[in-house]
Amino acid sequence: MSTPNAIKRELTGIAWISPWLFGFLAFMVLPIGMSIYYSLTDYPVIEAPLFVGLDNFAELMRDEIFWLSVRNTVIYAVVSVPITTALSIGLAALVNQKLPGVGFFKAAIFVPTLVPLVASAMIWMWLFNGELGLINRGVMLIGLDHVLGFFVGESSYVPAWLTSASWVMVALVLMICWSVGHPMVIYLAAMQDVPRSLYEAAEIDGAGPVRRLWNVTLPGISPVILFNVITATIGAWQIFAVPYIMFGDGGGPGRAAYFYTWYLYDNAFRFQRMGYASALAWVQFLIILFFTAIIMLASRRLVHYRAT
Repeated sequence: MSTPNAIKRELTGIAWISPWLFGFLAFMVLPIGMSIYYSLTDYPVIEAPLFVGLDNFAELMRDEIFWLSVRNTVIYAVVSVPITTALSIGLAALVNQKLPGVGFFKAAIFVPTLVPLVASAMIWMWLFNGELGLINRGVMLIGLDHVLGFFVGESSYVPAWLTSASWVMVALVLMICWSVGHPMVIYLAAMQDVPRSLYEAAEIDGAGPVRRLWNVTLPGISPVILFNVITATIGAWQIFAVPYIMFGDGGGPGRAAYFYTWYLYDNAFRFQRMGYASALAWVQFLIILFFTAIIMLASRRLVHYRAT
């Protein structure tokens, strides 16, 4: 039987955490519950929702634009996540060396992550400009336009980054590679936590830098790699702001940059189909959950945890 003092302590504790409880209920539980209900309704926002059961989900299966957005997002995720992971690990390994001026390079790699998305998108729009952009100027300066022209059957060729459906995805992947500073810092911290004794043992066995990276560093930071890969996958499936700013309402040439979250946004706020958008949101949640489960299953053999 609870004593008056024990009840008082419990009430005091509840009072202290009540702001968090209120926020959790008001801004998490309630919106989640409403989105589940709206996904089962026809809700044009300005009128009361009309219950339609699973019709929204059935319509998704017949929606060509839905499948287009899924395809674009899958391609982006499959290409960008491995590239940015490998690049951030490689950069972390380089700046982990005790070399003069390494602090400058750490800062230079990390600073781009501090640039607001809007400003970043505007800068890259000018860099990718087909006629005046610095990237194509550099391509022509080093003669790479003649190399690319060989593959397309022309004397010279510069990529039409933002006006060709073939180059849009490449441009977006290059952009995300510019912002690998955040995972790089996490990998760097993990590398510095790998026991020095393991490297010394590998050196005694005759392992060179590449073998030490492969056999010591990567297994040692594998839990961190798992975390960053999952967060990168979730971020890839939620890409929206940068392509929306760069390509406006059209989704780029041939809708090559029309991603899943963009389609969800359009249904919710342009087409006033909040019920359909809620169904899209729950399908997106299930897709992310599916890919996360696959990564977690693969991690059983690939991730190594140190005994504490």
